[in-house]
Amino acid sequence: MTDSFSTRDVFEVNGKRYHYASLAKLGQRFDLKRLPYSMKILLENLLRHEDGVNVTAKEIEAVANWDAKKEPDTEISFMPARVVLQDFTGVPCVVDLAAMRDAVVKLGGDATQINPLAPAELVIDHSVQVDAFGSRAALETNVEIEFERNQERYSFLRWGQKAFDNFKVVPPRTGIVHQVNLEHLARVVFTNEKNGENWAYPDTVFGTDSHTTMINGLGVLGWGVGGIEAEAAMLGQPSSMLIPQVVGFKLTGKLGEGITATDLVLTVTQMLRKLGVVGKFVEFFGDGLKHLPLADRATIANMAPEYGATCGIFPVDQEALNYLRLSGRDEAQIKLVEAYAKAQGLWHDDTTPHADFTTTLELNLAEVKPSLAGPKRPQDRVLLGDVRKSFHDALGGLTANRKPLATTVERFANEGGATAVGHDESACAEGPHVELNGEKFRLRDGAVVIAAITSCTNTSNPAVMLAAGLLAKKAAARGLKSKPWVKPSLGPGSLVVTDYLKKTGLLEELEKVGFYLVGYGCTTCIGNSGPLPVEISKGIADGDLAVASVLSGNRNFEGRVHPEVKMNYLASPPLVVAYALAGSLDINLETDPLGIGSDGKPVYLKDIWPSNQEISDTIAGAINPAMFTKNYADVFKGDSRWNQIASPDGALFKWDDSTYIKNPPYFDGMSKEAGRIEDIHGARVLGLFGDSITTDHISPAGSIKKDSPAGRFLIEHGVAPKDFNSYGSRRGNDDVMVRGTFANIRIKNLMLDGVEGGYTLHVPSSEQLAIYDAAMKYKAEKTPLVVLAGKEYGTGSSRDWAAKGTLLLGVKAVIAESFERIHRSNLVGMGVLPCQFQDGQNAQSLGLTGKETFDITGLNGGESKEAKVVATAADGSKKEFTVKVLLLTPKEREFFRHGGILQYVLRQLAAKKAA
Repeated sequence: MTDSFSTRDVFEVNGKRYHYASLAKLGQRFDLKRLPYSMKILLENLLRHEDGVNVTAKEIEAVANWDAKKEPDTEISFMPARVVLQDFTGVPCVVDLAAMRDAVVKLGGDATQINPLAPAELVIDHSVQVDAFGSRAALETNVEIEFERNQERYSFLRWGQKAFDNFKVVPPRTGIVHQVNLEHLARVVFTNEKNGENWAYPDTVFGTDSHTTMINGLGVLGWGVGGIEAEAAMLGQPSSMLIPQVVGFKLTGKLGEGITATDLVLTVTQMLRKLGVVGKFVEFFGDGLKHLPLADRATIANMAPEYGATCGIFPVDQEALNYLRLSGRDEAQIKLVEAYAKAQGLWHDDTTPHADFTTTLELNLAEVKPSLAGPKRPQDRVLLGDVRKSFHDALGGLTANRKPLATTVERFANEGGATAVGHDESACAEGPHVELNGEKFRLRDGAVVIAAITSCTNTSNPAVMLAAGLLAKKAAARGLKSKPWVKPSLGPGSLVVTDYLKKTGLLEELEKVGFYLVGYGCTTCIGNSGPLPVEISKGIADGDLAVASVLSGNRNFEGRVHPEVKMNYLASPPLVVAYALAGSLDINLETDPLGIGSDGKPVYLKDIWPSNQEISDTIAGAINPAMFTKNYADVFKGDSRWNQIASPDGALFKWDDSTYIKNPPYFDGMSKEAGRIEDIHGARVLGLFGDSITTDHISPAGSIKKDSPAGRFLIEHGVAPKDFNSYGSRRGNDDVMVRGTFANIRIKNLMLDGVEGGYTLHVPSSEQLAIYDAAMKYKAEKTPLVVLAGKEYGTGSSRDWAAKGTLLLGVKAVIAESFERIHRSNLVGMGVLPCQFQDGQNAQSLGLTGKETFDITGLNGGESKEAKVVATAADGSKKEFTVKVLLLTPKEREFFRHGGILQYVLRQLAAKKAA
């Protein structure tokens, strides 16, 4: 370790001496008091890793002299203290590491060179699906199906547990990765022994899920990265980044009566999306922090990907210590956190000086109103009273081409039974009669067929979870329950949630209105909502109905929650219960009754909404540190099902003929030396897309259709459709995943007129083909491919398969109006060139149809910041324009020259072994 600024120092706590890189000492030469909290953490990271090569004194000076208003142009290296993974993204990470072991041996290295150097912890939380619901048997049924479906994947992860050092797995049925991270894995201050000295430093983290930012609520700097970038970090490679701008978000006042943290975060998301914070840090400050419990802060931090920021961080203060104590952390660790934060000037209280920010937003918490977001983007906030209008506005677009169907003023009338109530006039189409579990009804547009309390965003927050339970209790007392067409589910983020719901008696109350425990995992939010009852699916299809889901999640992109559900609204857990009781979006919950009570009188939302005092009193009597200590005592051990799974031994994985786990082709024929970045000639367009194409559009995580290329592949390999599982679960097999790339059922390729789904035009033959089939045809013709897109390309999850699949289809470059941060980085990491149209230009303004051939020249080995594009039409006419080359740092250009991050790391390790 180099120490150009003489910042090494020592402090003592718990009778132990700790070495640290002192910001106070550096502050004798630079004005660090004006730096935001997050910038101080970056600065400490540079001081501690200074080596004159990856981190230099010049980089340290650049951060110490940070100019809040300056456009980012200085590259620094960042090395997180640890890496956290979930199983959908974690399995392909471990597959890549296993493949790298094989490859490094072929290059003359040693298999054990491929080993996590930074601690890596994987939480299995994405694999449980809501197959069973509506009974107390649902949990065990879903867990049993989960283990049966995922036996091969879990066996592989158990091999990884044994084969790799510094790698731990939190088994299924434990919780959601971000909640487990918050409640147990986060250290806030890390300690480590180096050369016989105990060192203390901030806990920082990379996660292979974009909602890793949830941990920012506890003062831990971390964000989501692609699996390939996480693998590089695990292997000791610093991450290259530009010094960010930091947006300050000032919170004042206090949330009003009946307002939830979900209402707050949807408001914050809308404000920050409107401002534009992609690639920026967001830091929360102000007197309002005093009135925000840690769980509310974590809820806001969780949604950073939805507002587009790299992170959304809160400082370490007394509330952070209170949470560490509540969640059963060791008292010595809590004292270490306080002592270190105060020694470093990272502690926040009333005396903390105001930092400089690039720009500042302000929100008075008292002005937040009840809200949802939908029908397809998290930033599209809708006031509770406007949801009915929002639904009707969306309905018009969804049903424009539908054959005329009958309309009625009847609201989901039960044949011979009670009639749900609401607005008397509606243009909603009525579907066929349906009979389910002895009840008869008619489905209509706007029917809420899925109501899910799910996702790390809200299940980590006791206030909203207990509010849902209290609302359910009052509803049950009035004789209300979920409508028969609704599929209600309760998917807590940790075992602690179940404990406090049981302790308060509210788990039973949720069951009374239909919300039974279905599993511990992401479930509906990741698209694991499971099948709808056959009768409901048939009713939707027969009526060509536009039905809805309401979920307490963070993602509501089209096609994500369920393929048969066209509208999805994010809401707080108590509102999820309310919409399950109402059964429809065609209602104004502020003015219309939810239903008719057992006394024959209408029941309104205001009648059963719990008061802030009720919620506060319930929390006070419900939660204690012992709950956390008990549930996390043996968190890595797992139950009997987990421990009975057989797994192979050995440093090298024994690949077999599996449709789940396969040695990927990234390193096939890899040479010891890197190549050059070449210009692209004669490329065809694989897809021409509009704005807001998400990583879920590019690489869906949900169900696999029988007649899709991936479905056909699985059937050819003896897998029955009932055993398809999901795309997310099969991310360890490139044959499945490349066939699933651009296979979202809602994606629209503008080369085709109004066609939905993963199709394109094979231009030379004028054939409409599945995108995979067209790509393979182009590959046989030795034709490189490009993708054209609009704004916010790659929004959403940090899904590395969105980049891997793009590469394996033969795409050499993506030209978009703008990229989401993580996806751009993933494309670079896989050797796909991200290019950006000049401001004000796009495919439409340039008159591009997607039928041209493309030449992208002037790359100058990756050194050029702009490239020339010539699009040649069939008649020989040409359109010429320039694009920005988004290889943003020297390190990224180096990665790209090697063909990607993993190839770069492999060559470095092989060279080190040879030396």
